[in-house]
Amino acid sequence: MSSETSAVTAAPRTSAWLQPHRIVLILIAAALVMASAYYLRWDWLPQYLPIAVEGIWRTIWFLVASAVLGIMLAIPLGLVQVTGPKILSVPAKTFCTIIRGTPLLLQLWLLYYGLGSLFPQFPWIRESFMWPYLRQAWPYGLLALTLSFAGYEGEVMRGAFAGVARGQLEAARAFGMSRWKIFRRIWLPQAVQRALPTLAGETVLQLKATPLVATITVVDIYAVASRVRQETFVVYQPLLLLAVVYLCITGIIVFAFRKVEARIPTRLG
Repeated sequence: MSSETSAVTAAPRTSAWLQPHRIVLILIAAALVMASAYYLRWDWLPQYLPIAVEGIWRTIWFLVASAVLGIMLAIPLGLVQVTGPKILSVPAKTFCTIIRGTPLLLQLWLLYYGLGSLFPQFPWIRESFMWPYLRQAWPYGLLALTLSFAGYEGEVMRGAFAGVARGQLEAARAFGMSRWKIFRRIWLPQAVQRALPTLAGETVLQLKATPLVATITVVDIYAVASRVRQETFVVYQPLLLLAVVYLCITGIIVFAFRKVEARIPTRLG
């Protein structure tokens, strides 16, 4: 009986990929790829392929590092806005408001051209072990992306923490659970579950924000595409390849978050 049921459920999943609109989309995509390969100029690609791979790696590194550090900062930012005290909740709310109310490019330039230009004025900074890093551009790019992600996700986590039923937390206290155990076993898992769909979308937006680091001389995949256009005067091909790269990374992000969402039970706690 179970084998018949699994066979019945497997049939729609298999035939779902053979629906007419999906077949048409696949044929259109294949035709576009073939037309691009035949009519467009790609002789520049072997020369720039090594730095393009390096640029893709740097883009992914900025995305993963800023998202991980940002969510680690966003969790306490959202938590203190719900639990207090005011001495912590007011600065957290102010930080999220400033980050969300100003452009990321402005934040990036303020850190790089503002804060970065102040460090050389202090001899003890130039002589410290941090100077080889502070004189480069990527720490300011990573810091700006991290703070931006934390500011947006701090508000997301605030709503997620506030949305958890208070009755569950009170029941846990009645059972004698400590505050840390309540947070770790009940409050945080349910808040993450509520915020997960939004986190997926914000991570995709974070990927789209990474090209801004090219404005402070960080060579990511966007900077590589710009360099190809400037040196070879080939305009459309690098942009098309850049779009494909971002689409592939976006697809991986969406797929990963959907897998995580599928593994989380509908009801927690």
